[in-house]
Amino acid sequence: TECEKEPGSLLWIFVMVGNIVRGMGETPIMPLGISYLEDFAKAENSPFYLGCLHTATVIGPFLGCLLASFCAELFVDLESVDAADITITTTDARWVGAWWLGILICASLNFLAGIPFCFLPKSLVKEGETNEPEETSKTSVALCQENDKNEAKQSMYEIAKDFIPFLKALFRNPVYMLYICITVLQFSAFNGMISFMPKYLEQQFGKSASDAIFLIGVYNLPVICVGYFFGGLFMKKFKINIYQAANIAFWVSLLEYLLYFAAYWTVCDTSPVAGLTVSYE
Repeated sequence: TECEKEPGSLLWIFVMVGNIVRGMGETPIMPLGISYLEDFAKAENSPFYLGCLHTATVIGPFLGCLLASFCAELFVDLESVDAADITITTTDARWVGAWWLGILICASLNFLAGIPFCFLPKSLVKEGETNEPEETSKTSVALCQENDKNEAKQSMYEIAKDFIPFLKALFRNPVYMLYICITVLQFSAFNGMISFMPKYLEQQFGKSASDAIFLIGVYNLPVICVGYFFGGLFMKKFKINIYQAANIAFWVSLLEYLLYFAAYWTVCDTSPVAGLTVSYE
């Protein structure tokens, strides 16, 4: 019919490029931020600071869930459609929330939050140490400049030649590999919950997309924040070394996933769906 149109919009490319740029900006934060803390913080204080850093990384998704819940309550074309003319509700399968509004708000906040990073110095006095004398400070600056020049002279071949042996050494490090395995398990569970839990709450309990996102943010993420914070505080107080921390992380994560199996017994009756679970008649 005349009303049928082939999908031909290329606006998804802008979303894809935006996510690529966002990933490029977010990726250096964790490795470089952790190195920054390790270099300029006391050894006994760095676990606590890292706990605060990871807590902040969870507070962000928590606030994002609240923002997404608010945006999902608004119709996607809120700038061109009068609210009085909308005849469907947020629980209707045809409802599309203002998903783009959250992206604009977060992009603006990311830009503002990135400005202070431009004013961070190249080097700081290590925590607990006094300021260096002026002559020593000048010598350190000269050495840093010399090192920068030497690094700039390195070719890509020399950098790649050292990369493979370093990568092999990392893969042979049991603590590092244990940490990688724990991280894979944690993100597998977290991504699965974020991806499928909202739809499950919508279908099983008749919640709107806005309510489902809000419930996930309120009931899950604050608990993770508490775990990160007190984990760092625990390591600082008892001076846990890296091997003890790796073992603790493994056994606690194993206990966590054993408890997750309890979810297999907390099932609800399947909602009747015409043509799927019940006949049309």
